[in-house]
Amino acid sequence: MSEQLHDAAPAAISVRAAEITTALLIAIGAVVVMVSNYQIGAGWAPDGPEAGYFPMRIGAIIFIACLVVLWQAWRSDSDKVFVTWPQLRQVAVILVPLTAYVALITFAGIYVASALFIAGFMRAIGKFAWWRAVLTGVAINVVLFWIFEMQFRVPLPKGPLEAAFGF
Repeated sequence: MSEQLHDAAPAAISVRAAEITTALLIAIGAVVVMVSNYQIGAGWAPDGPEAGYFPMRIGAIIFIACLVVLWQAWRSDSDKVFVTWPQLRQVAVILVPLTAYVALITFAGIYVASALFIAGFMRAIGKFAWWRAVLTGVAINVVLFWIFEMQFRVPLPKGPLEAAFGF
């Protein structure tokens, strides 16, 4: 019976797996920071530090810290639970649409993406009627457009719909 428990898919993500994954992802980011700042100049010029001097060193410190975390996590034999699959699913209910929303801003603009995001959440999570969700999403973003674009004159990312109206 205990062999069957060990052969089954894990019911959770361990702290060790989360620490290793996080350390690797942040280390990759640190390498990107170091390489990009080295390319723009990370040395000492006659008039002082070049533009990438400090950021490259900060990237190196972060990279070294990631190696320490990775080493400690690798040596750990703890099976403490970081998150269970049902908990992770609850996070994904928010994270996946939020990621799609951020990506959609690039193509549709912030107002259209926000209207779709609000309406989608009202419909999927709140179980509101479709007409109420759409009306709320559009009304909120019309007000936000008026506040930011017309009153404060703060240009936010726009898409083809705003371009069609001359904004």
